[in-house]
Amino acid sequence: MENRIDALFSRLQTEGKKAFVAYVAAGDPDLEHCKAVIKGLADAGADLIELGVPFSDPLADGIVNQLAAQRALDAGTTTAKVIELIRDVRADGVEAPIVLFTYLNPIYTYGFEAFHKDASAAGADGILSLDLPPDEEGYHQELAYNEGLRHIRLIAPTSPEKRIESIAKAAEGFIYYVSREGVTGVQDTMEASIGGQVAAIKKHTDTPVVVGFGISTPDQAKAVAEEADGVVVGSAIVKIVAEEGATPALGQKVCDFVKPLVDAVKSV
Repeated sequence: MENRIDALFSRLQTEGKKAFVAYVAAGDPDLEHCKAVIKGLADAGADLIELGVPFSDPLADGIVNQLAAQRALDAGTTTAKVIELIRDVRADGVEAPIVLFTYLNPIYTYGFEAFHKDASAAGADGILSLDLPPDEEGYHQELAYNEGLRHIRLIAPTSPEKRIESIAKAAEGFIYYVSREGVTGVQDTMEASIGGQVAAIKKHTDTPVVVGFGISTPDQAKAVAEEADGVVVGSAIVKIVAEEGATPALGQKVCDFVKPLVDAVKSV
């Protein structure tokens, strides 16, 4: 079966549309309510869903996502339960591609090969390892194992040209361009260099490039969609989860917040 990520971007390219990618922490505020959050994202039209695997030391995350990971851990979320969560939302009819946004520690604790096999069998489509340098795969065979999961790569504004080229040429699924230095979190303004950076990446690959870190409003999402193949919104959605908490209205609140963002991206 064709990987859902590949199928999504192939369809969007044919339609001349851009992708809306939503990030939430798996298990936030708890596993049961997180299912409603994911359903709300799907109902709002999110093309692809990134699920953060909660970890006690999320170095790339700002305070909003750090607190989300802690809430998930406090609610008893484990890596195994995240995989079960994916199985459950697939059974509930969520069809959007799912990428696991994780650090290496939870994968190794679970077992690298077992993690990939179980995540794939549950319905995951990709994995983004935040602290795995791509070069390491050449030295450690187990790191190249994928079981059908696309290994998504990050490129930062500080990445030198040669590194951009090597990452881009080996990219799978899509490339996640980090729009600014630092950690995740909502920003009032967007970097002016996004268009040029996306163009620099695209010199080396046909793999779609999506842009994230700091996007929180429909106007920002639209502006970024004009420069890239997709837009990632994370912390702004996680804030809605934090504010609403484990209430019956959570899924609808998430849907209501995300829908205008999706519409803005689709208007491009």
